[in-house]
Amino acid sequence: MTISRRNLIRTTSGVAALSLIGKLSSQIDDRHHVVVVGGGFAGSTLARYLSLWGEQKFRITLIDPSSEHSSCVMSNLVLTNQIALSKLTFSHTPLADRFNFATRVGSVSEIKAGAKSVLLADGSELSYDTLVLATGIELDAIDGYDPARIPHAWIAGDSTELLRQQLNEELPAGGHVVMTIPEAPYRCPPGPYERACLLAAMARQITDANGGSGVNGSPTVTVLDANEDIQAEKATFTAAFEELYGDIIDYRRGVKITRIDSDNRTAYTTVGAFSGDVLNVIPNHQAPAILRNAGLVPTGDRWAPVDPVTYESALIGGIYVIGDAQATSQPKSAHMANAQAKVCADAIIRKTAGLATHASERINNLTTNSACFSPVNFNEAAWLTAVFRYNTASRLMELAPNSLGASEGWDRESYDDMYTWASNLFSDTFV
Repeated sequence: MTISRRNLIRTTSGVAALSLIGKLSSQIDDRHHVVVVGGGFAGSTLARYLSLWGEQKFRITLIDPSSEHSSCVMSNLVLTNQIALSKLTFSHTPLADRFNFATRVGSVSEIKAGAKSVLLADGSELSYDTLVLATGIELDAIDGYDPARIPHAWIAGDSTELLRQQLNEELPAGGHVVMTIPEAPYRCPPGPYERACLLAAMARQITDANGGSGVNGSPTVTVLDANEDIQAEKATFTAAFEELYGDIIDYRRGVKITRIDSDNRTAYTTVGAFSGDVLNVIPNHQAPAILRNAGLVPTGDRWAPVDPVTYESALIGGIYVIGDAQATSQPKSAHMANAQAKVCADAIIRKTAGLATHASERINNLTTNSACFSPVNFNEAAWLTAVFRYNTASRLMELAPNSLGASEGWDRESYDDMYTWASNLFSDTFV
Protein backbone atom coordinates (compact mmCIF):
# COMPACT_ATOMS: atom_id res chain seq x y z
CA MET A 1 0.00 0.00 0.00
CA THR A 2 1.47 3.33 -1.08
CA ILE A 3 0.86 6.16 1.37
CA SER A 4 1.19 9.75 0.19
CA ARG A 5 -0.34 13.10 0.96
CA ARG A 6 -2.17 13.06 -2.39
CA ASN A 7 -3.64 9.61 -1.71
CA LEU A 8 -4.71 10.85 1.71
CA ILE A 9 -6.69 13.73 0.23
CA ARG A 10 -8.31 11.58 -2.46
CA THR A 11 -9.44 8.87 -0.04
CA THR A 12 -10.72 11.17 2.70
CA SER A 13 -14.37 10.31 2.20
CA GLY A 14 -13.99 6.65 1.37
CA VAL A 15 -14.76 3.59 3.47
CA ALA A 16 -14.11 0.22 1.89
CA ALA A 17 -16.25 -2.89 2.20
CA LEU A 18 -19.73 -1.43 1.84
CA SER A 19 -21.84 -3.05 -0.88
CA LEU A 20 -25.32 -4.12 -1.90
CA ILE A 21 -26.91 -1.18 -0.10
CA GLY A 22 -29.04 0.06 -2.97
CA LYS A 23 -30.56 -3.40 -3.42
CA LEU A 24 -31.81 -3.72 0.13
CA SER A 25 -34.11 -0.76 0.60
CA SER A 26 -37.16 -2.54 -0.75
CA GLN A 27 -36.94 -4.93 2.20
CA ILE A 28 -36.95 -2.18 4.85
CA ASP A 29 -40.07 -1.51 6.89
CA ASP A 30 -40.59 2.23 6.41
CA ARG A 31 -42.05 2.48 9.91
CA HIS A 32 -38.63 1.62 11.42
CA HIS A 33 -37.60 4.62 13.53
CA VAL A 34 -33.90 5.32 14.05
CA VAL A 35 -33.08 7.90 16.72
CA VAL A 36 -29.59 9.38 16.49
CA VAL A 37 -28.29 11.21 19.57
CA GLY A 38 -25.56 13.67 18.67
CA GLY A 39 -25.07 15.72 15.52
CA GLY A 40 -21.28 15.82 15.23
CA PHE A 41 -19.15 13.97 12.71
CA ALA A 42 -20.45 10.54 13.72
CA GLY A 43 -24.14 11.35 14.13
CA SER A 44 -24.51 13.58 11.08
CA THR A 45 -22.70 11.10 8.85
CA LEU A 46 -24.87 8.26 10.16
CA ALA A 47 -28.11 10.15 9.44
CA ARG A 48 -26.85 11.19 6.01
CA TYR A 49 -25.81 7.72 4.84
CA LEU A 50 -28.66 5.85 6.49
CA SER A 51 -31.05 8.01 4.51
CA LEU A 52 -28.96 7.90 1.32
CA TRP A 53 -28.24 4.18 1.24
CA GLY A 54 -31.64 3.26 2.68
CA GLU A 55 -33.29 5.36 -0.03
CA GLN A 56 -35.13 7.33 2.67
CA LYS A 57 -37.10 4.27 3.80
CA PHE A 58 -36.17 4.83 7.45
CA ARG A 59 -37.79 7.39 9.74
CA ILE A 60 -34.79 9.17 11.24
CA THR A 61 -34.69 11.70 14.08
CA LEU A 62 -31.43 13.46 14.95
CA ILE A 63 -31.33 14.90 18.49
CA ASP A 64 -28.66 17.40 19.52
CA PRO A 65 -28.44 20.06 22.25
CA SER A 66 -27.76 22.65 19.55
CA SER A 67 -29.17 23.44 16.13
CA GLU A 68 -25.63 23.50 14.77
CA HIS A 69 -22.27 21.81 15.25
CA SER A 70 -18.90 23.53 15.66
CA SER A 71 -16.06 21.42 14.34
CA CYS A 72 -13.02 20.61 16.43
CA VAL A 73 -11.25 19.89 13.14
CA MET A 74 -9.23 23.02 12.24
CA SER A 75 -10.33 24.77 15.44
CA ASN A 76 -6.75 25.31 16.65
CA LEU A 77 -6.54 27.81 13.78
CA VAL A 78 -9.32 29.80 15.46
CA LEU A 79 -6.90 30.45 18.31
CA THR A 80 -4.35 31.94 15.91
CA ASN A 81 -6.99 34.04 14.11
CA GLN A 82 -6.42 32.19 10.84
CA ILE A 83 -10.01 31.02 10.59
CA ALA A 84 -13.25 32.15 12.23
CA LEU A 85 -15.22 29.67 14.30
CA SER A 86 -18.27 30.56 12.24
CA LYS A 87 -16.55 29.01 9.22
CA LEU A 88 -16.34 25.73 11.15
CA THR A 89 -19.96 25.78 12.32
CA PHE A 90 -22.59 23.81 10.43
CA SER A 91 -26.37 23.99 10.84
CA HIS A 92 -28.17 20.63 10.99
CA THR A 93 -31.07 21.96 8.93
CA PRO A 94 -29.62 21.87 5.38
CA LEU A 95 -28.45 18.27 5.81
CA ALA A 96 -31.79 17.22 7.28
CA ASP A 97 -33.70 18.93 4.48
CA ARG A 98 -31.52 17.36 1.79
CA PHE A 99 -31.77 13.84 3.19
CA ASN A 100 -35.30 14.07 4.55
CA PHE A 101 -34.80 13.37 8.24
CA ALA A 102 -36.10 15.17 11.30
CA THR A 103 -34.03 17.16 13.77
CA ARG A 104 -34.79 18.03 17.34
CA VAL A 105 -32.92 20.44 19.60
CA GLY A 106 -32.71 18.97 23.07
CA SER A 107 -30.64 16.96 25.51
CA VAL A 108 -31.30 13.30 26.28
CA SER A 109 -31.46 12.82 30.04
CA GLU A 110 -32.16 9.08 30.16
CA ILE A 111 -32.07 6.03 27.92
CA LYS A 112 -34.87 3.57 28.64
CA ALA A 113 -33.52 0.52 26.85
CA GLY A 114 -36.30 -1.77 28.06
CA ALA A 115 -39.00 0.55 26.76
CA LYS A 116 -36.93 1.45 23.66
CA SER A 117 -37.28 5.17 24.29
CA VAL A 118 -35.22 8.19 25.29
CA LEU A 119 -36.30 10.81 27.81
CA LEU A 120 -35.39 14.41 27.02
CA ALA A 121 -34.52 17.14 29.49
CA ASP A 122 -37.78 18.94 28.72
CA GLY A 123 -39.70 15.88 29.97
CA SER A 124 -40.77 14.59 26.56
CA GLU A 125 -40.15 10.99 25.54
CA LEU A 126 -39.29 9.63 22.12
CA SER A 127 -39.59 5.97 21.15
CA TYR A 128 -37.20 4.19 18.79
CA ASP A 129 -36.71 0.91 17.02
CA THR A 130 -32.96 1.47 16.73
CA LEU A 131 -30.91 3.89 18.82
CA VAL A 132 -27.55 5.29 17.70
CA LEU A 133 -25.47 7.16 20.26
CA ALA A 134 -22.95 9.59 18.78
CA THR A 135 -22.54 11.66 21.91
CA GLY A 136 -18.84 12.47 21.76
CA ILE A 137 -16.89 12.88 24.99
CA GLU A 138 -17.35 14.08 28.54
CA LEU A 139 -14.46 15.86 30.27
CA ASP A 140 -13.52 14.78 33.78
CA ALA A 141 -14.07 17.13 36.69
CA ILE A 142 -10.87 18.38 38.35
CA ASP A 143 -10.73 19.83 41.84
CA GLY A 144 -10.90 23.62 41.56
CA TYR A 145 -11.27 23.64 37.79
CA ASP A 146 -13.72 26.19 36.38
CA PRO A 147 -13.99 25.79 32.59
CA ALA A 148 -15.80 29.13 32.38
CA ARG A 149 -12.52 30.79 33.34
CA ILE A 150 -9.88 28.23 32.36
CA PRO A 151 -10.80 27.08 28.84
CA HIS A 152 -10.20 23.60 27.50
CA ALA A 153 -11.18 24.45 23.89
CA TRP A 154 -11.45 20.70 23.27
CA ILE A 155 -15.17 20.76 22.56
CA ALA A 156 -15.38 23.51 19.97
CA GLY A 157 -17.58 26.49 20.77
CA ASP A 158 -17.57 29.04 23.55
CA SER A 159 -14.49 27.52 25.15
CA THR A 160 -12.57 27.92 21.88
CA GLU A 161 -13.51 31.58 21.71
CA LEU A 162 -12.55 32.11 25.36
CA LEU A 163 -9.07 30.67 24.81
CA ARG A 164 -8.66 32.73 21.62
CA GLN A 165 -9.61 35.86 23.55
CA GLN A 166 -7.19 35.15 26.39
CA LEU A 167 -4.32 34.40 24.02
CA ASN A 168 -4.91 37.52 21.95
CA GLU A 169 -5.79 39.97 24.73
CA GLU A 170 -4.08 38.74 27.88
CA LEU A 171 -0.79 37.16 26.76
CA PRO A 172 1.96 39.79 27.06
CA ALA A 173 5.27 39.94 25.24
CA GLY A 174 7.49 37.36 26.89
CA GLY A 175 4.38 35.77 28.32
CA HIS A 176 3.95 32.29 29.73
CA VAL A 177 1.40 29.74 28.58
CA VAL A 178 0.74 26.49 30.43
CA MET A 179 -1.25 23.73 28.74
CA THR A 180 -2.08 20.18 29.77
CA ILE A 181 -2.51 17.01 27.71
CA PRO A 182 -4.94 14.33 28.96
CA GLU A 183 -4.25 10.66 29.43
CA ALA A 184 -4.79 8.54 26.32
CA PRO A 185 -7.14 7.65 24.83
CA TYR A 186 -8.44 11.11 24.10
CA ARG A 187 -10.01 12.96 21.18
CA CYS A 188 -7.62 13.73 18.28
CA PRO A 189 -4.25 12.19 19.30
CA PRO A 190 -2.04 14.75 17.47
CA GLY A 191 -4.23 17.70 18.48
CA PRO A 192 -2.60 18.79 21.76
CA TYR A 193 0.90 18.70 20.25
CA GLU A 194 -0.34 20.67 17.25
CA ARG A 195 -1.81 23.21 19.66
CA ALA A 196 1.45 23.46 21.60
CA CYS A 197 3.25 24.37 18.37
CA LEU A 198 0.71 27.04 17.46
CA LEU A 199 0.75 28.51 20.96
CA ALA A 200 4.54 28.73 20.72
CA ALA A 201 4.25 30.45 17.34
CA MET A 202 1.79 32.95 18.83
CA ALA A 203 3.98 33.64 21.85
CA ARG A 204 6.95 34.25 19.58
CA GLN A 205 4.92 36.51 17.28
CA ILE A 206 3.64 38.64 20.17
CA THR A 207 7.11 39.00 21.62
CA ASP A 208 8.72 39.82 18.25
CA ALA A 209 6.06 42.47 17.64
CA ASN A 210 7.22 44.15 20.87
CA GLY A 211 10.89 44.31 20.04
CA GLY A 212 11.86 40.74 20.80
CA SER A 213 11.50 40.76 24.58
CA GLY A 214 8.99 41.40 27.31
CA VAL A 215 8.74 42.17 30.98
CA ASN A 216 8.84 38.43 31.65
CA GLY A 217 11.84 37.77 29.40
CA SER A 218 11.50 35.21 26.63
CA PRO A 219 8.09 33.61 26.02
CA THR A 220 7.50 30.04 27.17
CA VAL A 221 4.90 27.37 26.57
CA THR A 222 4.99 24.69 29.25
CA VAL A 223 3.36 21.47 28.06
CA LEU A 224 2.32 19.08 30.84
CA ASP A 225 1.67 15.70 29.23
CA ALA A 226 -0.06 13.09 31.40
CA ASN A 227 1.35 10.43 29.07
CA GLU A 228 4.87 9.07 29.13
CA ASP A 229 5.56 10.10 25.53
CA ILE A 230 4.14 11.93 22.52
CA GLN A 231 1.04 10.03 21.37
CA ALA A 232 1.05 10.73 17.61
CA GLU A 233 3.52 11.91 14.97
CA LYS A 234 6.33 11.53 17.49
CA ALA A 235 9.17 12.31 15.08
CA THR A 236 7.45 15.42 13.75
CA PHE A 237 6.52 16.91 17.10
CA THR A 238 9.82 15.99 18.75
CA ALA A 239 11.60 17.91 15.99
CA ALA A 240 9.18 20.82 16.30
CA PHE A 241 9.54 21.00 20.07
CA GLU A 242 13.33 20.69 20.05
CA GLU A 243 14.30 22.55 16.90
CA LEU A 244 11.59 24.92 15.73
CA TYR A 245 10.49 25.92 19.23
CA GLY A 246 13.40 24.75 21.35
CA ASP A 247 13.70 28.19 22.93
CA ILE A 248 10.00 28.35 23.82
CA ILE A 249 8.45 24.93 24.51
CA ASP A 250 9.17 23.18 27.79
CA TYR A 251 7.73 19.68 27.26
CA ARG A 252 7.28 17.50 30.35
CA ARG A 253 6.20 13.85 30.30
CA GLY A 254 4.16 11.87 32.80
CA VAL A 255 2.73 14.89 34.63
CA LYS A 256 -0.67 14.33 36.27
CA ILE A 257 -2.94 17.18 37.28
CA THR A 258 -4.12 17.07 40.90
CA ARG A 259 -6.03 20.34 41.17
CA ILE A 260 -6.47 23.72 39.48
CA ASP A 261 -6.45 27.19 41.03
CA SER A 262 -8.76 28.89 38.56
CA ASP A 263 -8.38 32.30 40.26
CA ASN A 264 -4.61 32.38 39.80
CA ARG A 265 -4.33 30.25 36.64
CA THR A 266 -2.21 27.65 38.34
CA ALA A 267 -2.09 23.90 37.74
CA TYR A 268 -1.00 21.75 40.67
CA THR A 269 0.55 18.49 39.52
CA THR A 270 2.48 15.44 40.65
CA VAL A 271 5.72 17.36 40.01
CA GLY A 272 4.79 20.79 41.37
CA ALA A 273 2.77 23.89 40.52
CA PHE A 274 2.75 25.70 37.18
CA SER A 275 1.29 29.17 36.61
CA GLY A 276 0.76 31.05 33.37
CA ASP A 277 -0.58 34.24 31.91
CA VAL A 278 -2.84 31.81 30.04
CA LEU A 279 -3.73 28.35 31.36
CA ASN A 280 -5.25 25.82 28.95
CA VAL A 281 -6.42 22.69 30.76
CA ILE A 282 -7.64 19.69 28.75
CA PRO A 283 -9.06 17.19 31.27
CA ASN A 284 -9.15 13.43 30.79
CA HIS A 285 -12.03 12.07 28.71
CA GLN A 286 -14.70 9.42 29.12
CA ALA A 287 -18.01 8.39 27.58
CA PRO A 288 -20.78 10.76 28.71
CA ALA A 289 -22.84 9.99 31.80
CA ILE A 290 -25.92 9.23 29.70
CA LEU A 291 -24.14 6.10 28.42
CA ARG A 292 -22.70 5.13 31.80
CA ASN A 293 -26.05 5.49 33.54
CA ALA A 294 -27.73 3.33 30.90
CA GLY A 295 -25.38 0.42 31.56
CA LEU A 296 -23.52 0.80 28.26
CA VAL A 297 -20.15 1.24 30.00
CA PRO A 298 -18.90 -1.49 32.37
CA THR A 299 -18.30 -0.42 35.96
CA GLY A 300 -14.80 0.94 36.28
CA ASP A 301 -14.36 1.47 32.54
CA ARG A 302 -14.50 4.74 30.64
CA TRP A 303 -15.79 3.76 27.20
CA ALA A 304 -18.67 1.76 25.68
CA PRO A 305 -17.70 -1.66 24.27
CA VAL A 306 -19.15 -2.45 20.84
CA ASP A 307 -18.96 -5.04 18.09
CA PRO A 308 -16.74 -3.25 15.52
CA VAL A 309 -18.47 -5.06 12.65
CA THR A 310 -21.70 -3.18 13.41
CA TYR A 311 -20.99 -0.82 16.35
CA GLU A 312 -23.88 -2.40 18.21
CA SER A 313 -23.36 -2.27 21.97
CA ALA A 314 -21.75 -5.35 23.45
CA LEU A 315 -24.00 -4.94 26.49
CA ILE A 316 -27.44 -3.89 25.22
CA GLY A 317 -28.86 -4.99 21.87
CA GLY A 318 -30.51 -2.53 19.53
CA ILE A 319 -28.26 0.34 20.64
CA TYR A 320 -25.23 1.41 18.60
CA VAL A 321 -22.33 3.58 19.76
CA ILE A 322 -20.15 5.38 17.20
CA GLY A 323 -17.47 8.04 17.37
CA ASP A 324 -15.44 9.00 20.39
CA ALA A 325 -17.52 7.22 23.06
CA GLN A 326 -16.92 3.69 21.74
CA ALA A 327 -14.24 1.42 23.15
CA THR A 328 -12.51 -0.04 20.09
CA SER A 329 -8.78 0.42 19.63
CA GLN A 330 -9.30 2.86 16.76
CA PRO A 331 -8.29 6.52 17.22
CA LYS A 332 -10.86 8.99 18.47
CA SER A 333 -10.99 11.43 15.59
CA ALA A 334 -13.49 13.16 13.31
CA HIS A 335 -12.31 11.23 10.27
CA MET A 336 -12.65 7.93 12.14
CA ALA A 337 -16.11 8.92 13.42
CA ASN A 338 -17.16 9.57 9.82
CA ALA A 339 -15.87 6.15 8.78
CA GLN A 340 -17.49 4.29 11.68
CA ALA A 341 -20.83 5.95 10.95
CA LYS A 342 -20.81 4.51 7.42
CA VAL A 343 -20.03 1.01 8.68
CA CYS A 344 -22.82 1.37 11.26
CA ALA A 345 -25.32 2.65 8.68
CA ASP A 346 -24.52 -0.31 6.45
CA ALA A 347 -25.04 -2.70 9.38
CA ILE A 348 -28.37 -1.17 10.42
CA ILE A 349 -29.71 -1.40 6.87
CA ARG A 350 -28.64 -5.02 6.55
CA LYS A 351 -30.06 -6.01 9.92
CA THR A 352 -33.35 -4.23 9.29
CA ALA A 353 -33.61 -5.91 5.88
CA GLY A 354 -33.08 -9.31 7.51
CA LEU A 355 -29.61 -9.90 6.06
CA ALA A 356 -26.48 -11.03 7.86
CA THR A 357 -24.16 -8.32 9.14
CA HIS A 358 -21.28 -10.74 9.68
CA ALA A 359 -21.26 -12.36 6.24
CA SER A 360 -17.77 -13.18 5.01
CA GLU A 361 -18.05 -10.87 1.99
CA ARG A 362 -18.50 -8.01 4.43
CA ILE A 363 -16.17 -8.71 7.33
CA ASN A 364 -13.29 -9.82 5.09
CA ASN A 365 -13.26 -6.36 3.53
CA LEU A 366 -14.19 -4.20 6.50
CA THR A 367 -11.84 -1.24 6.87
CA THR A 368 -11.83 2.23 8.36
CA ASN A 369 -9.40 5.08 7.93
CA SER A 370 -8.16 7.80 10.25
CA ALA A 371 -6.31 10.76 8.80
CA CYS A 372 -5.41 14.28 9.75
CA PHE A 373 -3.24 17.26 8.99
CA SER A 374 -1.50 19.16 11.79
CA PRO A 375 -0.38 22.78 11.37
CA VAL A 376 3.01 23.24 13.01
CA ASN A 377 3.31 26.97 12.40
CA PHE A 378 1.31 29.66 10.62
CA ASN A 379 1.85 28.28 7.11
CA GLU A 380 3.22 24.73 7.29
CA ALA A 381 1.67 21.43 8.32
CA ALA A 382 2.41 17.73 8.76
CA TRP A 383 0.08 14.80 8.06
CA LEU A 384 -0.72 11.31 9.35
CA THR A 385 -2.94 8.49 8.10
CA ALA A 386 -3.71 4.89 9.10
CA VAL A 387 -6.04 2.16 7.87
CA PHE A 388 -7.70 -0.30 10.26
CA ARG A 389 -8.92 -3.71 9.09
CA TYR A 390 -11.17 -6.19 10.86
CA ASN A 391 -9.29 -9.26 12.11
CA THR A 392 -11.63 -12.25 12.04
CA ALA A 393 -9.45 -14.14 14.54
CA SER A 394 -9.19 -11.45 17.22
CA ARG A 395 -12.55 -9.85 16.28
CA LEU A 396 -10.90 -6.46 16.56
CA MET A 397 -10.17 -3.59 14.23
CA GLU A 398 -6.38 -3.64 13.89
CA LEU A 399 -3.85 -1.50 12.08
CA ALA A 400 -3.51 -2.84 8.55
CA PRO A 401 0.02 -3.85 7.53
CA ASN A 402 2.02 -1.06 5.90
CA SER A 403 -0.90 1.37 6.19
CA LEU A 404 0.58 3.83 8.68
CA GLY A 405 1.85 6.86 6.84
CA ALA A 406 3.23 10.16 8.02
CA SER A 407 4.98 13.15 6.52
CA GLU A 408 8.67 13.70 7.00
CA GLY A 409 8.47 16.98 8.83
CA TRP A 410 6.21 19.80 7.71
CA ASP A 411 5.83 22.00 4.62
CA ARG A 412 3.67 24.62 2.93
CA GLU A 413 2.14 22.22 0.42
CA SER A 414 0.74 20.08 3.24
CA TYR A 415 -0.65 23.20 4.88
CA ASP A 416 -2.53 24.09 1.69
CA ASP A 417 -3.71 20.50 1.25
CA MET A 418 -5.05 20.55 4.81
CA TYR A 419 -7.84 22.89 3.72
CA THR A 420 -8.83 20.59 0.85
CA TRP A 421 -8.87 17.57 3.17
CA ALA A 422 -11.00 19.40 5.75
CA SER A 423 -13.40 20.67 3.09
CA ASN A 424 -13.86 17.12 1.78
CA LEU A 425 -14.57 15.83 5.28
CA PHE A 426 -17.01 18.62 6.08
CA SER A 427 -18.87 18.07 2.80
CA ASP A 428 -19.11 14.33 3.38
CA THR A 429 -20.50 14.90 6.87
CA PHE A 430 -22.58 18.06 7.07
CA VAL A 431 -23.61 18.94 3.50
